[in-house]
Amino acid sequence: MTQRAPSLRPGAAYPLGARWDGAGVNFALAAPHAERVVLCLFEDGRETAQLTLPLCSDGVWHGYLPDAGPGLVYGYRVHGPYEPQRGHRFNPAKLLLDPYAREIVGQYTGQNGFRAHLAHDPHHPDPTDNAAVALKARIPVDGYDWEDDAPPRVPMARSVLYEVHVKGISARHPDVPEALRGSYAALGEPAILDHLGRLGVTAVSLLPVHARADEPRLLELGMSNYWGYNTVGFFAPEQRYWSGRDGTTPASELRDAVKALHRRGIEVILDVVYNHTAEGDEHGPTFSLRGIDNALYYHLKPCAPAYYENWTGCGNSLNLEQPRVLQLVLDSLRYWVEEFHVDGFRFDLAPELARTAAGFARHGAFLAALAQDPVLARIKLIAEPWDIGPGGYQLGNFLPGWSEWNDQYRDTMRSFWLGHTSTLGEFARRFSASSDLFRRDGRQPSASVNFIAAHDGFTLRDLVSYNHKHNHANGEDNRDGHNHNRSWNCGTEGPTADLDVLRLRARLQRALLATLVFSQGTPMLLGGDEIGHTQGGNNNAYCQDNGLTWFDWEQADHRLAGFVASLIALRQRYPALRHTLWFTGEQGADRDSDILWLGEHGHPLTEHEWQHGRRRLAIRLGGAEPCLLLINAEAADAVFQLPEGQWTALLDTSNEQAPQSALQGEAVVAARSLVLAVQHERTA
Repeated sequence: MTQRAPSLRPGAAYPLGARWDGAGVNFALAAPHAERVVLCLFEDGRETAQLTLPLCSDGVWHGYLPDAGPGLVYGYRVHGPYEPQRGHRFNPAKLLLDPYAREIVGQYTGQNGFRAHLAHDPHHPDPTDNAAVALKARIPVDGYDWEDDAPPRVPMARSVLYEVHVKGISARHPDVPEALRGSYAALGEPAILDHLGRLGVTAVSLLPVHARADEPRLLELGMSNYWGYNTVGFFAPEQRYWSGRDGTTPASELRDAVKALHRRGIEVILDVVYNHTAEGDEHGPTFSLRGIDNALYYHLKPCAPAYYENWTGCGNSLNLEQPRVLQLVLDSLRYWVEEFHVDGFRFDLAPELARTAAGFARHGAFLAALAQDPVLARIKLIAEPWDIGPGGYQLGNFLPGWSEWNDQYRDTMRSFWLGHTSTLGEFARRFSASSDLFRRDGRQPSASVNFIAAHDGFTLRDLVSYNHKHNHANGEDNRDGHNHNRSWNCGTEGPTADLDVLRLRARLQRALLATLVFSQGTPMLLGGDEIGHTQGGNNNAYCQDNGLTWFDWEQADHRLAGFVASLIALRQRYPALRHTLWFTGEQGADRDSDILWLGEHGHPLTEHEWQHGRRRLAIRLGGAEPCLLLINAEAADAVFQLPEGQWTALLDTSNEQAPQSALQGEAVVAARSLVLAVQHERTA
């Protein structure tokens, strides 16, 4: 828009960001170490005005521009000392993105001009003006018709999570219109909604949708950060997932998808990355925070502020000890709940958000602020409970109200079923929601988010098809990714036509999935595992935006998907399979034990069997309709002596088409299989 001799009024220091009030726009930017902040306006890609923000109140620079409104494109030039040795990297030659930008104009493709300092001399600022290519903010059009949308509010104890990439699930789906494939809009298409509905999952956990910038190294290789863990804007949806349809924006299209999922009773959880930004280390590009106030926003090394603390492995670590940075993160979270109706968040490298110079602070500012926030305290909060800093492994140490990804569950169940070192005792701890980790401070079993596979690592099919990672396509000579996957290729590495190997792989997948869904805690499926998705043995496909990561619907294993749906239906049908309270093993006068651990001989496991027994056990789960799990992870069939009563076998993972059958006295359980039986009528 064209401004006639634009001038700024003082405006207000709150709220931060750019807010249109119907008559003009208020701009507020936190930069306490800056000496001057200039608001730059753009029209048709040209810089049309530079306006100095007139006031700084408590470290916030602010000004009000009358007659400005939606569609206005802007950025900042921030003046101050360029003194990296003191942590300051101000350079007014670099146009900077508003951290509160709700729409972002432009895309970083590795263009020259984003480096704050001279390429050959990091002690001197780069004088090249980058306004022509810099990322800019645009004032969005407010307003969206949510109609009668309401959050499903599924209790965590009844939740079944489905982790998935926005693009990956639909990019190759033949029943999604071609123009919508890979987009936000595709999430609301009947083909996708019907699939999720048939499975019975209660929430999709979307990999990051915040605006991102790809790492320079990947751009040089012609790749991108497909997973999206490289945020450049905490308020703006990533434009690459927008279909571009007329009358829509990335934001409106994502809102449409959330509304469509809610109508099916499915919640939306966002994977969010507040632990670092796309600016990387001291050699990385300058997009926003580094140039606005580097010493405020990032953890810098105390004895060498020219360098960043790198507790994330991504070059920098955001400093939530600073109130303004904490405010930025909380404002962002509330924005996604209030303006996009999301139902929760999964926090990438969550310990970094609660980290101080002394280490992880369980009762620190970030976790305390979330616990009391009237908007955020009522949604689902899920932590990835580790980072790479000192004391970074914090599984089980988050506050009540949080759930956590449980990698010990993953590792134990893989080891148990795939022939690695394991004990019945360790299996039992993880099966019963890892009470050794989570049973304190009033936390519930649902705090343990159990998973066999996630985006980071092998898919389920690859877990039983490869002994070794095959990440050569990532351009790092197969050095990246985990080396200890606790996988088993069943005798042949990778693809095979051997029917015996294929049958064994299918059987192990079903056994692992059944164990996951029937374990106490909150199960999380990796999207695509239910249809046999493979990544060709790549266990770190973060940079593969292609057929390697996109679901191959033409080759989908629909029988496996039906089997997964039956597992979830059984979990929801029988309360014994989703106990909401911790198991005690105690028997009351008017009730059975909530859980009994039995050997194949029908008697309680002995101390020796817990530590040295074969991988066979029976688990009797009490309730109005007791359930019995017969588990045989050994290579030979086994005969199990059953508890008293008449049992009906509902499911046998050795044969997904096995009909229901009556059991009494004993039952044969095939090798590497699990049988579920239920006792509908109690015997005297």
